[in-house]
Amino acid sequence: MNKKALISVITINYNQSQVTNQLLESLQKVTWPAVEIIVVDNNSHGKDADKINNPYSNVTIVRNNKNLGFAGGNNAGIKIAKGDYILLLNNDTEVEPGFLEPLVDCFEKHPLAGAVSPKIRYYYQPDTIQYAGFTKMNPFTLRMNGIGSGEKDRGQHDKTVETEFAHGCAMMVPRSVIKKVGLMPEIYFLYYEEHDWSTAIRRNGYEIYYKPESLVLHKESISVQKNSLLKTYFINRNRILYMRRNFSWFQKLVSGCFILFVSVPKNTIKYLLASEFKHLLAYRDAIIWNLTMKTKEQWKY
Repeated sequence: MNKKALISVITINYNQSQVTNQLLESLQKVTWPAVEIIVVDNNSHGKDADKINNPYSNVTIVRNNKNLGFAGGNNAGIKIAKGDYILLLNNDTEVEPGFLEPLVDCFEKHPLAGAVSPKIRYYYQPDTIQYAGFTKMNPFTLRMNGIGSGEKDRGQHDKTVETEFAHGCAMMVPRSVIKKVGLMPEIYFLYYEEHDWSTAIRRNGYEIYYKPESLVLHKESISVQKNSLLKTYFINRNRILYMRRNFSWFQKLVSGCFILFVSVPKNTIKYLLASEFKHLLAYRDAIIWNLTMKTKEQWKY
């Protein structure tokens, strides 16, 4: 294995300097000898970005003058990265010292590999799997399943396999692939951008792998609350956007009918019964955005 290859680890901070500092401390223990770490601060409130500890010579901090979202933040890091391999890593993760070697090994053993993600387990439930690959997306319901999600890890997903999508929490992509495929699509802002990017990578003839020998522990939903209006809006907006960008005309027709006659009534009733009126408005706005496709979105969530 060529351990002279430089790995650029890119992570985004948004009002979570304490969590980001914990990741930086974790990354200082990795055994790969050539690593640069780029922290992209997405215009955190107040002086949060100033609280990021940077006593490390291999850490660079980039401060955006506005929140560019997940894709835009990562792209800002990619543009200054020098590495042969680019690893996008959520700031609410911690890693094992030897987690980088298996990821690089995957590219060396699979010449067509365009992206690889590690096994991801929950930080606060370290015996429970979050990600061991993804199933294909149903082209009509726009749903997919996380393989192994919620299962106790008993080694049942310890085989390197090709998978449909990498996981945005932790995904490594060679620089050569990014040069061919392009940067992560920024139109999504939050959610589904890694699925679109994975699809673009596969469309260009590459494969995507899940590598269980590499382990990342994910604290999950630190920056975005699980039941936040932000999540309700963007996950529904971008599910439809992904369909519009990647499906055939027939799939779009059937999927559009499913959304109109199943998803919209179902979600409307769900939010009304739960008296979650603000979430209903966020869901409505997600649908309206796809009907109008505003070029400069003034979202308020």
